Amino acid sequence: MQYSVVHLAYSFAEEWEQDLLEQALCDLGFEVFDGGNAYIQTAILEENQEIIEALIADTEGVELLNIEHCEDINWNAQWEAEHECMELPLGVCITPHCAFGAGHHETTSMMIAALLEAKEQGWFDQHRDVLDMGCGTGVLGIMAKKCGAKQVVAVDIDDKSVNNTLENAQANNVELDVCLGSTPPDGKYDLILANIHRNILIDHMPAYANNLKAGSELWLSGFYEEDITYLTRAAEQVGLKHIQTRSQNEWQWLRFTN
Repeated sequence: MQYSVVHLAYSFAEEWEQDLLEQALCDLGFEVFDGGNAYIQTAILEENQEIIEALIADTEGVELLNIEHCEDINWNAQWEAEHECMELPLGVCITPHCAFGAGHHETTSMMIAALLEAKEQGWFDQHRDVLDMGCGTGVLGIMAKKCGAKQVVAVDIDDKSVNNTLENAQANNVELDVCLGSTPPDGKYDLILANIHRNILIDHMPAYANNLKAGSELWLSGFYEEDITYLTRAAEQVGLKHIQTRSQNEWQWLRFTN
C-alpha cells in the first residue's frame, strides 16, 4: 500500500494545540505522527488534499513544508522496530503498532489510574462486565481484565486496531471479546470506557446509557475543558449523572452514573 508523508513545522505555544491538530488530521485519514512527519495513504491524501492543506493553512502554529511519496515498505514492521513495548502497571505490556493508545497519553493514563483505584477498592470483586469503546491498542480493556473484570468487550472502527488489540490481549494472557464496529454493541455493562473525541461521545451517549446496567458507570476521556459542558448536558439528557472530573494538563476525564 502506497503512503505519503506530510512534513510539518510546529510552533504551538501549548502541547494540546498540536494534539488538537493531529486529531483533526486523524479524522481526515492520517495514521501515524512522528515528530513533524504525518503519514497517510496516498490515495486518501489525493482525495482530501485541498481540505488537508486548508486545515493546516487555517491553523496558527503549524506550517506545511512539503509532501512526498514514501518508499513502498512495510510500515507496521518499521513502526514496531522503532517503538518498544510499553510497560504499564500489573505487568501489562502494550505494543502499539500504528494504533493510538499505548498507555502514556494523558487521556489513557487517567483511565488506567481510575481502573487501578477501582481494583484497590474491591470494585472488580463483583464480577464486573466492561465495554471498551474505541479500543485502539486494547490497553484499557486489557487493564480492566487484569484488574479483575469478568468479561471485557472491546470495539473499534479500524480493523488494524482490532488486530492490534487481539495481539496485545494474547501477549498479556487475557481474553477479550474484540469486534469491529462504529457503535456500541448490544449488551449490558457495569462499566463503559470511552476514550474518543467529543463529537463521537455525544453521538453515542444514548447508546451508552442504554447499555449500562442499573447502578453502573460511564467513564469518558479524549477531550478538553471547554467540551465538558456539552458532554455533561448530553449525558443528563439521557439520565446520566456527572459525579467526578479529573484533568491532566489540558485533557479531561469524566465519570457518570445512572
